[in-house]
Amino acid sequence: MKAKEVHNLNNEELALEVTRLHRRMFELRTQAVTEKIEDTSQFPKLRKDIARLNTELRAREQAATKA
Repeated sequence: MKAKEVHNLNNEELALEVTRLHRRMFELRTQAVTEKIEDTSQFPKLRKDIARLNTELRAREQAATKA
């Protein structure tokens, strides 16, 4: 997910996307234990996406507090 895409989402969509990515991370960790994962590079990509979304949520939270 690109930064421009994140900026275009509203707060509810951001929260839903964070939840969806957390579930995906859980599924990947479960697969890592039970079966072979083909693409292990998904872990850092998911972590970066989650961090990007949380950063945007926090920035919006701070902007709302200042206003």
